[in-house]
Amino acid sequence: MNFSSFFYFSFVRCHAHKFPFYLLGRRRSKETSDEVRKQIYQTLLARSKNGVLGKQVIKQVAPQFGLSIRTVQKIWHRGKNDLAQGNVVNVASRKRGRVARKVIPIDLERLRDVPLSQSMTIEDVSKCLGVSKSKIMQYMGKGLIRRHYNKIKPFLTPANKKSRLQWCLDMIDPASTSNDPHFKDLFDHVFIDEKCFFLSQKSSKYYLLPEEDDPRRTSKSKNYIPRLMFLCITAQPRFHDGVCIFDGKLGIFPLVTYEPAKRNSVNRQAGTIEIKPITHITREVIQKFMIENVLLAIKAKWHREDMDKPIYIVQDNAPSHVHVDDPAFCEAAQQGGWDIRLKCQPSNSPDLNILDLGFFRTIQAIQYKKSAKKVEELVPIVEEVKS
Repeated sequence: MNFSSFFYFSFVRCHAHKFPFYLLGRRRSKETSDEVRKQIYQTLLARSKNGVLGKQVIKQVAPQFGLSIRTVQKIWHRGKNDLAQGNVVNVASRKRGRVARKVIPIDLERLRDVPLSQSMTIEDVSKCLGVSKSKIMQYMGKGLIRRHYNKIKPFLTPANKKSRLQWCLDMIDPASTSNDPHFKDLFDHVFIDEKCFFLSQKSSKYYLLPEEDDPRRTSKSKNYIPRLMFLCITAQPRFHDGVCIFDGKLGIFPLVTYEPAKRNSVNRQAGTIEIKPITHITREVIQKFMIENVLLAIKAKWHREDMDKPIYIVQDNAPSHVHVDDPAFCEAAQQGGWDIRLKCQPSNSPDLNILDLGFFRTIQAIQYKKSAKKVEELVPIVEEVKS
């Protein structure tokens, strides 16, 4: 016999007279209602003879009502005592109110006065209210406390809100009526913006077989994944009789420089053209790309019948962007009989640019599937996805 068995039998021998082992495995029943107690007494009274029950009557009646023999005996003795004293038989329960652990009232309104920084976890809330964490989970299940995920949103001043509203009002077609207003078709607008494309993302999801090994991806720093910035240009697509005659994709240009290698290395020979990312994007850099790339792309792909109409290039208010009245840009934009103008969207309003609304995310989602290993490989991959 091992030690655990010896301890168990010793405990039973010493405490058998104290511990009610007949209760082991028995589930505590609910409180018997007064109606059931009356039915039990009437059943016993019908089987009695001159107020005396047979030896097996209680044992037979107790299972019918799902009660113990002791409970049925108490009900019968209470009825007999009332009859002996000449009182009305009353076998109702003597317990008053709720028969259970008393509910401690909790003032949940105190949670309103708790600072948000002090109510970020269930443990914080339980300390503030003075209750257990399990009780907080019960309140959450009942809908008395809710979990909220909060994201930072751009701060808009009254001037920002006013400019946003004015921008939206300017998009209403003047030819439409006040009873049936509709927005402009924006066929004369071109949207530009910059976007950093990363080689890979921090976390990726794959679907594998159960016996396959987990893929291993490494990087020198997960917070500084190699990236490359692109300048993208897009416009409103055009259709004629259901056929797309212009997809609106004017171009995407990497903000890089091409320089020959100065010396030999294990990767390339001297004189090999290398791609060097532009680390500091200044106004002069954007101005150069606007004149040498953006304007040329618009003039090459724009409809000839719309050459005499103004074309608006919409950009955000980044400090590195070109001013609306920049002399060098305005001169290049007017060459060849074109009328191309710059237009700035309201400050703190990335949701007013079609590129920020999802176009960039779509390009990057496809770009991740190409598995670029070097920054130089991003250029052809992004250009291929864009086209």
